[in-house]
Amino acid sequence: MGASMPGPHRCFSMRNPFAKALVLTLGIFFVGALLLQSDTVDVRTAIANTATSAKEAMSQRPLSSFHRGGWGDGLRNPVEQDGNQPTVTPTPSYSNYSHAMTCDYDMGRLKKWQKKYRLGDKFEYTKRYIQVVQRDIPRKSITKLPQMFSPQQIKVVDVNKQYRPETCPDPMVVPVSRSPFPSTANASDFMFGVSTSYKRFSDPKTSPVNEWTYWLTDGKGNSNGGKMLLMLVDASTSEMQDASDQLRGAGIDVDVYRSDPSLVMAVRYLTLVPTMYNHPERKNKKWLVTCDDDTFFPSFHALAERFNQYDHERPMYIGTLSEDVNNIARHGSQAFGGAGVFLSVPMAKIVTEKYNRCKSDEKVQESNSGWGPQGDILLRKCIYENSKTKLTLLHDLWQLDLYGDPSGFYESGIKPLSLHHYRGGSWHVAHPWHYTKVAHVCGEDCTMQRFQTADNFIIANGFSVAFYPQGIDFDVDQFERTFAAAPDDKGWNLDFMFGPQRDSLHRTGRKISWDLQESTVEDDGSVSQIYVRKHDDWRWNNPDGSPMSNIDGVVELVWLPIR
Repeated sequence: MGASMPGPHRCFSMRNPFAKALVLTLGIFFVGALLLQSDTVDVRTAIANTATSAKEAMSQRPLSSFHRGGWGDGLRNPVEQDGNQPTVTPTPSYSNYSHAMTCDYDMGRLKKWQKKYRLGDKFEYTKRYIQVVQRDIPRKSITKLPQMFSPQQIKVVDVNKQYRPETCPDPMVVPVSRSPFPSTANASDFMFGVSTSYKRFSDPKTSPVNEWTYWLTDGKGNSNGGKMLLMLVDASTSEMQDASDQLRGAGIDVDVYRSDPSLVMAVRYLTLVPTMYNHPERKNKKWLVTCDDDTFFPSFHALAERFNQYDHERPMYIGTLSEDVNNIARHGSQAFGGAGVFLSVPMAKIVTEKYNRCKSDEKVQESNSGWGPQGDILLRKCIYENSKTKLTLLHDLWQLDLYGDPSGFYESGIKPLSLHHYRGGSWHVAHPWHYTKVAHVCGEDCTMQRFQTADNFIIANGFSVAFYPQGIDFDVDQFERTFAAAPDDKGWNLDFMFGPQRDSLHRTGRKISWDLQESTVEDDGSVSQIYVRKHDDWRWNNPDGSPMSNIDGVVELVWLPIR
C-alpha cells in the first residue's frame, strides 16, 4: 500500500473561535460601511451588537465540549481583585430588557449560603437572569427554548477571596401564558377547617403560617376572603391567643378554637364540619373544606375557577383518592383528607344533623382500618349512610402518599390544585411556599412549568434546575419514578394516578440537578431563586459509583418582571 498523504493544515477553521471572531470583526466594518448610507438604522447599535457577538465567539465554548468528561470539565475561576487595590463597587449592567442586572460576586451572600447549606469553601456559582414574557398561549407542560442555559464556562468561587464584577449575559426569554397573580385571588366562597396541635403550629419545622399566608392572603397583609377555623388540641388560652395573633398579623382571617383532647383524632376531624357549618359566616360561603396543616393550594385562581363548575346548591362531596392503591385497599374509596375534602353547604348540613350518630362508638370502631380510627372513613360513612351523595373525584388534588425523592412529581410539569405530605418525617420533603413565589412575577400558571434549553437543561420552575449531559432522549411527559410507594411497593401501586413511570435517572450519570432551597420576592419586583447541589448527593453518581462532580454548586435564577 502507498503512503497516505497528510490532510491539509486547517489554520483557519471556522470551528476555531478566534477565526469566528476575526470574520465577525471584519464584518463590523463591512456592515458599518453599508449602514452609514442609511438614515433609518442606528449604526452604533448595529456595530455594538456585532462586536458583542465577536466577543462571545472568543469567550464561549459549546457546552458539550466542557461537559464531555462529566459535569465540571469546563470549570474556571472568576477574575480576582488585586489585593493592593481598593474593592471595586460593582456597577450594574443594563440590557435591552429595561431592568438593571448585576453579576458581581456578593461575598456576603455567598458566605451565607456556604454556611447555611454546608458547602465547601469552593463551589460552583452560576447566576442567570430570566425575562418573563406573557403571551396568549396555553400553559404547556414543557416549553423548548432556543437559548442555552449555560452560554459560558461554569465558574468556581472561593468564599475567602474577592472577585471583580462581570458583565451579565443577556437574560433568557421565557414565554408564559397569561395567568393571574396570587395577590388577586378571591377565596371568599371557601371556609377551611384544620385540626392540629399547638406544638406543630409553633415548631419552625412544621409551622404552617408561611404556607397559609400564600393561599389565604394577598401577600401584603390582607385577607383574600378565605376564612379559616383552626382547632388546637388541648391548647392553653395564651397559646390560642398566640396562634391567633400570628395568623391575623399575617393577614389571615382566622378563628381559633380549643379542641377536646378526650376525643379520638378521627372524631376531632369530623367535628370540623359542624364547627364550620355553625359558624355565623357560613351563610356567605359555598364550600366548607377540611384539610391538614400540611395541605397547600398553589393556584387559588385555578381552584376557585374549577369549583365554579360545580353546583354548590346541592349536596356535594368532592376530593381525590390516594395515589397508592394499597391505601385505597386498606382504607377504602373515599376523599383522602390531606388533599382537601370539599363539602357544599347542603352536604355539611346533613353531616351536622347526623353528627352525634356518625361519631358513636360503633361508628368509630367501624372506621378503624387496622391503623386506628380514620377521620376520612368516619366522614365517608357519615355521608354514604345518611345521603345518596357519592364522592366526586377531582384528580388535580394530590394526597401525595409518596416516600423518598419527590423530584419525579414536582419535575413533571403538571399544575396541581393541592399538595400534601411535604414536611418530611416518613413522607417526602418539599418547600411549596418557596416554589410558588415565582408566581408573583410570572403568574400562577408558571409555577412548576418546565423550560428546556438548547444545551439540555430543564428548569422545573420553582423546584429544580437539571442538566442531562447525554441528552434528553426520554419521554418528558412521563413521571420519572424517583419516589416509591410504601409500605408495600409492588412497582405498579401508583400507576392509576401517575400512569406508568419512566425509569429513574438516579446513579446513572445521565442527570445532575440543583434543588430549590429558598426564594425571595425582591423590592424591584423580581424573584430570586437559590438552587443547591451537594457533591456527595447519592443521586448524582455515575454507574461505577463515582460522583459526577467533586464540588458543590449553587445556581441563582432571577426572574425579571413581565414587560
